[in-house]
Amino acid sequence: MKKILVVDDDKTLLTLLKRYLEHRGYQVEQVCSGTEALEACVKNPPDLVVSDVLMPEMDGLEFCRRLRNIPNGRLMPFIFLSSKAELEDRINGHSMGADDYLTKPVAPRELEAKIEALLERSHRIHAEIVRLMQQATAIAPGHLANQLSTSASAENSKTLAQVGAKPKPLPLTPAEERVFWQVIQGLTNKEISDRLFISPRTVQTHLSSILHKLKLHNRSQLVRFAYEQGYKRPKE
Repeated sequence: MKKILVVDDDKTLLTLLKRYLEHRGYQVEQVCSGTEALEACVKNPPDLVVSDVLMPEMDGLEFCRRLRNIPNGRLMPFIFLSSKAELEDRINGHSMGADDYLTKPVAPRELEAKIEALLERSHRIHAEIVRLMQQATAIAPGHLANQLSTSASAENSKTLAQVGAKPKPLPLTPAEERVFWQVIQGLTNKEISDRLFISPRTVQTHLSSILHKLKLHNRSQLVRFAYEQGYKRPKE
């Protein structure tokens, strides 16, 4: 189940959006300011953010700008939903890093369509990154490690330098481990269910257990964890 963070100081709108999106199958977290939203994104990153612009403490523009400067937030899908509807307002929103900008009042079905489109695009990007990392590692792991250690930050370089070490055994059941290897290839729950001949609900149950055991919050963190710790899919 995809998690959406909704940020707005209008509690009535928050309630309406939460009710609608939960009815459409999403998990929804709601906060009332940019400050709270940034904290939520750091502690438990959502799959997508829907945010107002005019808010107390920290407005939506500053929240978006700061989000784009933290690792978990650089590629996080972000939609502004605001009463500020002038061209300059929309340009400002996009310049801060937003993927889309909708104005109030918005038709719920339009918002849902935008959310679905951005989540699908995020999945495609995620899958392509996984494919490229696996391809690069398979072709020239030593060369890749040298490139990454040279260009990455000191913290990331230290982590990536450990990729060559033998990873620890996964604290997972055999069924969870089978799902783990599929998820880190960038497959959706439906694709995994087709491959493993189980239901998408069972896939999600295993995925939730995997994330809990590894103290992670979402699929992107799981893929990053697998890559940085040196887990490679076993040969079939």
